[in-house]
Amino acid sequence: MSIDFYSLAVPSIATLSPYRPGKPAGELERELGLTDIVSLASNENPLGPSPLALAAATASLSRLERYPDGAGFELKAALHKAYGISSDRLTLGNGSNELLNLAARAFVRPGDEVIYSQYAFVAYSIAAKACQAQAVEVPARDYGHDLHAMATAVSERTRLIYLANPNNPTGTSFSEAELRAFLDSVPERVIVVLDEAYTEYVDPQAGLPNGLELVDDYPNLIVTRTFSKAFGLAGLRVGFAVANGQISDLMNRIREPFNVNAAALAAASAALEDHDYLQRTLENNRRGRRQLSEGLERLGLEFLASQGNFVTLELKREAQPVFEALLRQGVIVRPLQPYAMPRHLRVTVGTERENSRFLEALARVLSC
Repeated sequence: MSIDFYSLAVPSIATLSPYRPGKPAGELERELGLTDIVSLASNENPLGPSPLALAAATASLSRLERYPDGAGFELKAALHKAYGISSDRLTLGNGSNELLNLAARAFVRPGDEVIYSQYAFVAYSIAAKACQAQAVEVPARDYGHDLHAMATAVSERTRLIYLANPNNPTGTSFSEAELRAFLDSVPERVIVVLDEAYTEYVDPQAGLPNGLELVDDYPNLIVTRTFSKAFGLAGLRVGFAVANGQISDLMNRIREPFNVNAAALAAASAALEDHDYLQRTLENNRRGRRQLSEGLERLGLEFLASQGNFVTLELKREAQPVFEALLRQGVIVRPLQPYAMPRHLRVTVGTERENSRFLEALARVLSC
């Protein structure tokens, strides 16, 4: 090869570290020949998809020769019924991750600044760097967003700010009063993206905001949500963003044609109707988060209070060897070295059996 194609690429792309997902169970099966694997790495719903969603997705397969509805009429109607959102304020995405990128593509120019918190979802920095923006990472406070410091970091060059509530990978959160104070202090010319991928799991008494209720008050606010977590549709990749009509129009102009496939559109629409399934999911998460917390306490380990469907624990030593030892036990969790948290692991809340398998395996590994 005579040409170094890295030298031809946009510099911010050539030096970008790609997103690395949790280790797939199939990969571990191939590597170690294991069969009974517990996968608690990617914050997926351990109950599987809603039966109504599965039936709707299956029915859609008989029409695979047709393109999906590019406007997503039925899903937007279902979202309007569920949340009261008019279709002109909606953008549908191939997961909420695509929507995070669309926001940056629509508003961020080369040389602009994009602000996000330390220990925030790595997709934010990737989106910023892909747009040739200056990524501004604001130091966290107690592993969560320091909203005052983030507001103080805003400059004339700031174009977009990413927030996550609850935050991934730490599970930390901020209140509605804190968010409103932040939004009131940010110039309207700065777009604020509020990532609520885990909002369904939030304890009702925790006082966290519902971003969908704030969009009318803050025209520079974009709220993103996903069907990958509580709705159990991670494999289909579908999410939505809510914003004022002008922002939504701009994001819809640059999204890919037919960016949400037919099975995803059908399944998401049906999932919104399956209230019993969602309640089972939330109850399993409440029980499982408590089971993991009590189990980690018995092991003498510290962990971050979480409002998501996962718990982040600190080992007081390098986490990578523990992660690898857990793999040999058939348990997959998530090491947080990519987040500059080399002593932490993140574990998804699973079923009661899966949580027990993890705790038992962790106890064995730590005793060695």
